Parts: sequence; C-alpha cells; structure tokens
Amino acid sequence: MLLSTRLVQRIEEQADELTRGVVEDLQSNPKTPSYHALATRTIERRAYDVYRNLGKWLTTMSDEEIESAHYELARRRAEEKVPLSEVIYALILTKYHLRNYINASGMVDSAVQLYQEQELQHLIGRFFDKATYYTVRGYEQALLSRPVEEVTWPQP
Repeated sequence: MLLSTRLVQRIEEQADELTRGVVEDLQSNPKTPSYHALATRTIERRAYDVYRNLGKWLTTMSDEEIESAHYELARRRAEEKVPLSEVIYALILTKYHLRNYINASGMVDSAVQLYQEQELQHLIGRFFDKATYYTVRGYEQALLSRPVEEVTWPQP
C-alpha cells in the first residue's frame, strides 16, 4: 500500500482528533473572533467533513462538487455575518492542522515515501486553493444577492 494512501487513511481515522484541534484553534484564535461565538457543532461538522473524507476530496471530487460545497459554506458564513477574512483564515487553519499532522506522522523512512508525502502535500494544497477560490466566489455571490442596504462590510 502506498504511503500516501496509508496517510490519507490514517488522517480519516483521526478525523475526530484533528477536528478537535482545529475547532479549539478557531474558537480561541484572535484572527477568528466570529468563530468564538459560533456553535461548536457548526464548526465541527465542516472540519470533520474535510478530514473524514479527505480521500474523496483529493481524488474523486470534481471541481463542481468542491464548488458546490464551498459556495454553501460561504453562503452560511455570510448569513452568519462572519467576515470573509475569517472564513478564509478558517480554511488556512484547517489546512495547517492537516499538514502539521502529516509532518508529524513519522511514516516517512525512504526517498520514495518522502516523494509520496510531498505529492500528498501538493494535492492538499491544490484542494485548499480550489476551496478558497470557491469560498470567495460563494461569499461574493451571497453578498451580491442581498439588497444593498443589508450589505455591511466588517471593519478591520
């Protein structure tokens, strides 16, 4: 079995632990104050979905499926009045927790395995790049669909 497959399986098996870590980070990080007020369960569902279904996200999900999921996420966060900068930072933290877990996995002990880990890191980077792009587009659409008087831009 390839290292990247084993790593993805291990990540999916550890989805609960990874989710706890990112939720704690989001609810305490000074860059995500809006997440401090969101229900823990709301944040958990999204993070858990990324980690538990990582293999599907990286290999079988089409751009349209990634777009749909992140448009929906962006729409909900816009309705909750979470600033876009915080939504994007939440994606960044989700990716950081994942990458840190991979780096700490200790499963690499050969040049071939190092290459496979790097390839997995590349796939994760591509997924999160797409997720970020579609999240921004979805957030913009959510704002554009509101009457002008309802649109408020968060103050830095």
